[in-house]
Formats: sequence, structure tokens, C-alpha cells
Amino acid sequence: MKNYIPPQGVRELGVKIGEMPTGKFNSITDVKGVKVGHCTLDQEENIKTGVTVIMPNENIFNKKLIAGSFILNGAGELSGITQIKEWGILETPIALTNTMSVGHVGQGISKWMSKKFNKIWDQRYVIIPVVGECDDSFLNDSINFHIEEKHVLSAIKDCKSGKFPQGSVGGGTGMVCCDLKGGIGSSSRIVSIEGIDYTVGVLVMSNFGYMKDMKIDGYPVGQILEPLQGDYKKRVDNYGSIIVVVATDIPCTVNQINRLCKRAALGIGRVGTIAAHGSGEIVVGFSTGNILKHDNKKPHSKLNVIMEDHMNGAYRAVIEATEEAILNSLSYSDTMTGLDNHEVPGINRYELKNIIEKFSHLKNKLRDKY
Repeated sequence: MKNYIPPQGVRELGVKIGEMPTGKFNSITDVKGVKVGHCTLDQEENIKTGVTVIMPNENIFNKKLIAGSFILNGAGELSGITQIKEWGILETPIALTNTMSVGHVGQGISKWMSKKFNKIWDQRYVIIPVVGECDDSFLNDSINFHIEEKHVLSAIKDCKSGKFPQGSVGGGTGMVCCDLKGGIGSSSRIVSIEGIDYTVGVLVMSNFGYMKDMKIDGYPVGQILEPLQGDYKKRVDNYGSIIVVVATDIPCTVNQINRLCKRAALGIGRVGTIAAHGSGEIVVGFSTGNILKHDNKKPHSKLNVIMEDHMNGAYRAVIEATEEAILNSLSYSDTMTGLDNHEVPGINRYELKNIIEKFSHLKNKLRDKY
């Protein structure tokens, strides 16, 4: 294909979001101990779905983490969020999938955990898995429930640190973002607090928005790109949603994680969401900076925390990382044809690169003039 640029991160296309440095892999796995795995179902023209699993640590039930959340618009589901809000604790992996498969994925996580952790099985301890969803029914025949327990186990087995696939993979396989092929995207930032470097990592499953509203690094790229993407059938009624997962090794309180999650919503807004009536912009976050042992019988526990007035860098980091993660979900995805012969184009990376170069040239020209 003439002028075709293969899937890659937006940084490789000349887009530099924000001012803060990224981690080594520019992904959520830059937070030490965090792993990500996928199971992708892209077998037939009407099966475009999957499961993505974020593993916060190797022993999450016995070594629980402080967690929080934020809901910008709630036309969506994140099972387990009620318990996170009540306890401020994460004790299961976080899984992402399509709307109709939340129950199946939750059951798969529960079965896996009950076999892995003896205390759950022996003591009949119940858990509520954290499973987020977006509606992929424009490309995927979701009503036929293609996700099974074996797919959840496959995603868990696939969990790895370092680099992992992004774009149309796992839970993001059938997702559409800003009228373009969306999916899984990730990014990270390094935050220095009193001379100590911490990491903020973000992973998104993007499925929201209109191209005309899409902005990249503040530029109205969507308005310019839309006519260049060609004429195709766009979805009309199911404009939603996005799940954002925030991870950090900054030792935080529950309230600080909640506040980080709120700032992730600002990152979504920078790309162009209006948080439409039928869209779910849901954020969940956790910190690896403190470990809460399941079998700790002592009534007191000492926690290491950062004082509130030192969190501004982290707030900036999560906004930048969320914006870039969404853009990566687009730039790593290619055109996909799915259910009812719906075709969703991948973002035209060649044109995007040219548009960004022209905006950068204009910015430099204006800077020199004034």
C-alpha cells in the first residue's frame, strides 16, 4: 500500500505528549511487578474480541494493594468497583473484555484464583474480580458469547513484564475509538519526588468518541484527518466507552489514588471525549508502594505515604500518560472488517505524521515571530 506506515507508537510518528520522561518501555509495565497478558479472538469475520489481564503483582490475593477509582460517566461496568470504593483495596487481577462477557471473565478469574491461592479454596473465602468492559458489538457478534474460561486462563498465562502488544489485541480487539480502530494502549511517566524517581503507568481500552472531536497534543487533528480517512459507515448509537487502569509505585493513600484517577479523566478529555450519554468513562487505579498482607493479624499497620502537596507531578504524569495511551491504542491498530461487513479504518499514520509535522512547523514559526 502506497505511503503505508506499519503500526507503531505515536512517538515514532513524531507526536510527543507533554514534558515528562517516559519509563523504559513507555507502558504500564514500567511499574515494577506489573504484568499484562492478552488472549485475542480474531478467527472469523464476526468474532473480534478477547481478554486483557493486568496482573498487579505475582501474589495479589495474599499481598493486596491500595486502590481507588473514578467514574466520569457511568454507562458501563467495572465489576468489583463497589468493594474498591468501600475498602480501598485491590486483591484480584484486573481484566478487560467486551460488555457481554463480564460474567464469564469474572468466573474465569475466580476459578483461577481459587486454585492458585489455597486460602480461598480451603477457607471458602469469596472474591469479587475486577472486570471492566466496553461494547465491541459494531465489529463483534457479542450476543453469542464467544469468551470462555479457557480464554481468561490464556490471557493470564500470557502475562509478562516489559513490552507487550498494543492495538487490536485482547479486550481491545473489536473496539472503535474516534471513528477509527481503537483498542489497547499504554504509556508511562517518571515522576521525581524529593530526588526519588517513581513511575506512573496507564493502560486503556479505548472505545469512545467522534473523529471530529479528536485532538492530538492540543491540535484539532480529527477535523483535518476526517476527510483524508475516506468515506465509510460509522457507528451511530454506541459511542462508548473507555476503561483506564492507572498503576504507580508512589506510596499513596486511597484518597490519593482516587485523585490520580480523576486526573486520568482529564487525559481522556484532552483527546476529545464529551462523555456521551451512552458512554462509560471509568478509571481504576492502584499503588504498589504498600503491601497489605492477607494473613496479617495485627490491629495496626504502618503505611508509607507521600504528602499531598508533593503529588502535583503525579497528577501531570497520569494526564500525559492517559492521553498518550489512548493515542497509542489508535496508532498500533490497523483497519478491521467485522460483523455485518462493518469496516473500521486504522488511523492513517502517514497523514497523521504529516499533519503533526505541519502543526509543529507552524508552532515554531509563531514562536519565532512573537
